Amino acid sequence: MTSEPGPPILAEDLLLLLFRPSSGPDGTAVVAGAQTLPYVLAGAVLTDLSIGEHVRTVPGWSGSTRVEAVTERPPADDLLRSTWDHLAARPRGVQATLAVIGPALRTPLVERLVARNDLRRSTRAASGTPSVELLTDDGSGRRAGLLRGVRDVLAGVAQPESRLAALTALLSGSGTLPQFHPEIPWTAAARARARHLEQGNWGADAAAEAVARSFAATMVSNVIFAAAVLRKQ
Repeated sequence: MTSEPGPPILAEDLLLLLFRPSSGPDGTAVVAGAQTLPYVLAGAVLTDLSIGEHVRTVPGWSGSTRVEAVTERPPADDLLRSTWDHLAARPRGVQATLAVIGPALRTPLVERLVARNDLRRSTRAASGTPSVELLTDDGSGRRAGLLRGVRDVLAGVAQPESRLAALTALLSGSGTLPQFHPEIPWTAAARARARHLEQGNWGADAAAEAVARSFAATMVSNVIFAAAVLRKQ
């Protein structure tokens, strides 16, 4: 964690949205899709790296796809840099990369959200029990803004910019979007738009596949192609 976080990365925005304020006991926030969270956050990191042209895909054995770091373009953000360093050693399979980087992401991302005053950390203990860490919405308004952006995308209000479209697709692929109803109306039109984003190589299909395979560590290589599509738009 850095003492003065830079601009939020895509995985921070995704995690902030997945924390549902007032959905847990005593008004605390709980995270939606917690069991698949590592894979979805990892997909967001790879998508961010690809949008910034820090990584690219290369052919692997038997038609597979690997990811390699673009040597001359290391990212400035330390979390993104950690994944970039992992890929700089040698090209790696997408699924293997997600399985390695995903489990370590939640804690530093939460620290960033607390440092930005997007989440508030507190502790609570009952008699005879250990203290429990609680996370609640700190009222910064950033989550509300992101939520409004995703709602507008799914309502077809406007053509989304790249990061917001990727964020919406990752939420959809994680299988959590129906849990946001009625904040984000889960209508037939919204489902169709969400699926369209997933099929547009935003990387969300990979998250959906992780859910379908009993939370297995798998994401298809489309997670990387999102930025290539965006850069041509």
